[in-house]
Amino acid sequence: MTCLSDIDLATLHENRLEQRWHYGLPNSDHMYHHHDGFSPMTRKCLERNLQRKARSESNGKCVERGRARDCNSSGSGSASGGKRRRSGTWPRTRSLNAPSPVQQFGPCGRIMKNSAMVMQIQDPASQRLTWYKPPLTVLVIKKVSDASVLAPFVQLVDWLLQEKCMVVWVESAVLEDSLLNENVRFKAIRDKLVTFKDGRDDLTDRIDFIVCLGGDGTLLYASLLFQLSVPPVMAFHLGSLGFLTPFRFDNFQEQLTSVLEGHAALTLRSRLRCVMHRRSDRKQEAKTQEIDPDGDARPAANSILVLNEVVIDRGPSPYLSNIDLFLDGKYITSVQGDGLIVSTPTGSTAYAAAAGASMIHPSVPAIMVTPICPHSLSFRPIVVPAGVELKISVSPESRNTSWVSFDGRNRQELFHGDSLRVTTSIYPVPCICAQDQISDWFASLADGLHWNVRKRQKCLDELSDLTASGSEDMLDEIENMKLYDV
Repeated sequence: MTCLSDIDLATLHENRLEQRWHYGLPNSDHMYHHHDGFSPMTRKCLERNLQRKARSESNGKCVERGRARDCNSSGSGSASGGKRRRSGTWPRTRSLNAPSPVQQFGPCGRIMKNSAMVMQIQDPASQRLTWYKPPLTVLVIKKVSDASVLAPFVQLVDWLLQEKCMVVWVESAVLEDSLLNENVRFKAIRDKLVTFKDGRDDLTDRIDFIVCLGGDGTLLYASLLFQLSVPPVMAFHLGSLGFLTPFRFDNFQEQLTSVLEGHAALTLRSRLRCVMHRRSDRKQEAKTQEIDPDGDARPAANSILVLNEVVIDRGPSPYLSNIDLFLDGKYITSVQGDGLIVSTPTGSTAYAAAAGASMIHPSVPAIMVTPICPHSLSFRPIVVPAGVELKISVSPESRNTSWVSFDGRNRQELFHGDSLRVTTSIYPVPCICAQDQISDWFASLADGLHWNVRKRQKCLDELSDLTASGSEDMLDEIENMKLYDV
């Protein structure tokens, strides 16, 4: 059987329909139709697709696959005999997710149809950027308080204005930089920039494209600015770590032109939707319902989307945190220690990795729960499905309150009776890949975290050459090297 990693999705769907038809309907007699498991509408669609395929083969549209061989006009060529088309002009990679399971188990069992199904996971290898209209507005975010970013920032903004004729947005605080205002080239383009102020201006549906210049903090800031749908983000590495910034600024013109023309792979980095429920809000809701029981009284809960993690810790208190953890309304455990980290797969390589958690590829749909210095040796980090809702609250018997921070910002206190609800948001951050999802992520692990980087062990041929030389100094060196390896 041939490898299915390079075929077009439409061809794969057509071949699977044919397989389902042949295996589900061994004979064409109508007496078997009530045993095939297909509804009349599904059977009709299968017949129509097979007839369409037979007509196309009979018209001589069958293409050679592998060796040069002709396709007969009778339409009897098998699905494996034709050449399978690639998805576009790029080589396809294998899926990072498991294939969708079948819905029927044996002759009787099947999954119950549920209207609460939220989403269907797409093959991450097929996620590529496309523009249904040319992007006109671009938001440029640069690292603050870093003089080394000023020259690339001016060069990039000038190029976007002059060469691409785009509307460039920047934060109003950027124009207040004294070093930047001393730049002669920036003075010529300063009045052409559109500014906004964080916390006052809403950028929803006003930005087509985002360019980040700096480190990982610029991408986190871009995620914070857009609490709903996020435009595609292209991040250039001009900071210290640069784990989330795969692009280099050397040839930014070619790279930006390629992305603006729609030639780029995407990594959809999931975010966490965090909603704070205060005890005072519930009391106010109860009073409102007593006054107006028919009124639509809802707690005034604050919602925020985070890209890395939400952290619950003990704050300045010397006592251990005592936090209750619920999953989909069911009590799971109590966390006794310094706190708890709830992170996305993107955040698994940040604070969670420092606390002993595993590193998860950003395309894996999951939520990671990691304790911070737990008062139990058996309390290990766990990974739960992305669709669940976590509820975190301070235990009633806790000696102190807790503190919550979202991607290192908006730190606030969590009192007794308050609760924090966390689940996966439907609005991911579409990050543009420099190469592809696999290459970018493992390159970041090697460059940023030095993952599995060590000196290579000498091969046996080199050791035998040193031994044959007869030098006592060499033998002593070999023995020392063996002790060092042990």
